[in-house]
Amino acid sequence: MDIRKELEKRILVIDGAMGTMIQRYKLQEEDYRGARFKDWHKDVKGNNDLLSITQPKIIQEIHKQYLEAGADIIETNTFSSTSIAQADYDMQSLAYELNVASAKCARAAIDDFFSSPKGEGRESAFIAGAIGPLNKTLSLSPDVNNPGYRAVTFDEVANAYYEQVSGLVDGGVDLLLIETIFDTLNAKAAIYAIKKYFRETGKPELPIMISGTITDASGRTLSGQTLEAFYVSISHANPLSVGLNCALGAAEMRPHIAELSELASCFTSAYPNAGLPNAMGEYDEQPHETAHFLEDWAEQGFVNIVGGCCGTTPEHIKHIADAVKDLKPRKLPVIEELISR
Repeated sequence: MDIRKELEKRILVIDGAMGTMIQRYKLQEEDYRGARFKDWHKDVKGNNDLLSITQPKIIQEIHKQYLEAGADIIETNTFSSTSIAQADYDMQSLAYELNVASAKCARAAIDDFFSSPKGEGRESAFIAGAIGPLNKTLSLSPDVNNPGYRAVTFDEVANAYYEQVSGLVDGGVDLLLIETIFDTLNAKAAIYAIKKYFRETGKPELPIMISGTITDASGRTLSGQTLEAFYVSISHANPLSVGLNCALGAAEMRPHIAELSELASCFTSAYPNAGLPNAMGEYDEQPHETAHFLEDWAEQGFVNIVGGCCGTTPEHIKHIADAVKDLKPRKLPVIEELISR
């Protein structure tokens, strides 16, 4: 099934939070370690990506819950599956394996879902290889006393992403999703790595989805770009879609999604948090509340892909899917319209 043709026909639904769902299992250190990493020299609790190797049934179960809720696109459990991010656990050498394992977990969940009665009437679902923003940034110094210092180089970031892309493609993903972008230079390294990978391997290029993060009321990314500047900076990648996720709830994200829908020549996506976190860092926005916001965006013609980020669950995704299922997707603007703007 061609995702572009599907996007022209209807609004697609992407899944919700992986971390929120993993928290429901109340896993302990030994659960994260499994038998293979029983004697690992560092604590690994919190390394959610590792669960694709040590607890694959849990990851598959979460994917399946989102599919049952109505998700058309499920993200791999690979937000931190790069050698740079995994260095926190001394697990750099596992980066490629983590991506392959996570992609296979997603594929197993899809196969299981479509072979069950709950999958009847649905045609297919797409696997988006999730490429996170890293825990090191190319645009900002971690040392306030040395603003020119960088903890990592562009080549190091690009090489880490190249390895991740290799694992995701070998694992069988359908799309590549560069998400939660707070530093556009990191994202450009990911784009470079993706293009380099397909150029060097000769494999057919997969569609690229790009999703940035507006961090506060300033309407800028953490590295200081306005939404328009961000879009211009990544448009050369010719993405399938560009959108926003994380940091904000839907109420706060609305004006930025409205602006993006005017800027973008490609499809647009939006998957906000379940509101803003409370004093305990938890999310209180109820599924019907999140769905109401996204239904409004769809009615206004802002979006082609909708879903949820931090704090959202299969319940949120079900309400969102039900809310937009009969609404028309945003139409792609013609070149003349973009020029006139």
